[in-house]
Amino acid sequence: MGKASRIKQQSAREKIAAQREAARRAERRNRILITGGSTLVVLVIVLVFVIVKLTQGSPSSSGSSSTTGTLLPASVASQVTGVPATTLDRVGKGAVPAFTQGKPPFTPGSGPALTNGGKPQMLYIGAEYCPYCAAMRWSMAVALSRFGTLTPLHGIHSSSTDVNPNTATLTFYKTGYHSPYLSFTPVETTTVSRAPLQNPTKSQNAIWAKYEPDPNTRGYPFVAFGNKQVMKGPIYDAAVLQGKSWSQIAAALKDPTSPVAQSVLGAANYITGAICQMTNNQPANVCSSAAVTAVKSGL
Repeated sequence: MGKASRIKQQSAREKIAAQREAARRAERRNRILITGGSTLVVLVIVLVFVIVKLTQGSPSSSGSSSTTGTLLPASVASQVTGVPATTLDRVGKGAVPAFTQGKPPFTPGSGPALTNGGKPQMLYIGAEYCPYCAAMRWSMAVALSRFGTLTPLHGIHSSSTDVNPNTATLTFYKTGYHSPYLSFTPVETTTVSRAPLQNPTKSQNAIWAKYEPDPNTRGYPFVAFGNKQVMKGPIYDAAVLQGKSWSQIAAALKDPTSPVAQSVLGAANYITGAICQMTNNQPANVCSSAAVTAVKSGL
C-alpha cells in the first residue's frame, strides 16, 4: 500500500471516528434536552395547579350567581333540622307577639288551594342579600324539618350594605325538600351581590301580586302557605342574629331561654302552625303539640 493510500485510509478512519463522536455528542445533548424538557413540563403543570388553587380560594360564604354558599357541617345542620319537640314546646310563641305588637303575624289567604304535585304547596320568594329573609330562613328550616327532609343546607351571609349587615343565614337555592305532607317551592330571586338568580314563574308572580299588589312596596320575604296563610316580611327582629356565626346560631337553638331561640323557634312554631293548616293537621304528633296549640290563636 502506497503512502498516499495509507494517508487516505487514515483520513477516512478519522472522519468516521469524528462522525461517531459527533453522533455521541448529539445523543448526549438530546438526552439532556429530553430530561430538561420533561422536568420543565412537570414544573409548568405544578405551577398551573398552584395558580388554579390560589385563584379558586375557599368556598364563598357571601354567595354569588355561581355559588350555592358554604356547605354547613353536619353537626351544625343537625342542630337546625333536629330541634327537639320539647324545646319548641317550651318556647311556644317566643318573641313573636312582642315584635308584631300582638297582631297576627300572618295574613289570611284566599282562593283555591295552592298545590304542587298533588300536595299543598308552601311558596317562598326571597333574596339572598335580604337581611329579613336571612332571619326567616332559620325558622323555615326548623319548621319544614318537622314535616320532611331539607337538604343540603348551605350557609351564606346577607348583604354587607343593608341593615343588619352580614347576617349569617342559609340559602334555599339548590336545596331539596322531600315530605309526604307538603311541597316546598323556594325562589331566591337575587344573589348577595344583587345579581339575578332565579326568576319567579308567571303563576308565582301572580300569587305574589295578589297579596302585595303594589310592586313598589312588594318586599321579601314572601311566603304563601297553600293560600291558607300569607307571610309578608319577618315576624321577629333580625338584629338578634347580628354578629353571630352559623354554629353560634345553631347552638343557641338548644337553649329555649336564649334570645335566639325565643325569636327563631317562636317564629318556627307559627310557621309550623300555618303548615298544619295546609296539611289538615298532619302529622298529628306535630300539629297537636303544645307549641302549635300555643300559636293557633295567633293565626
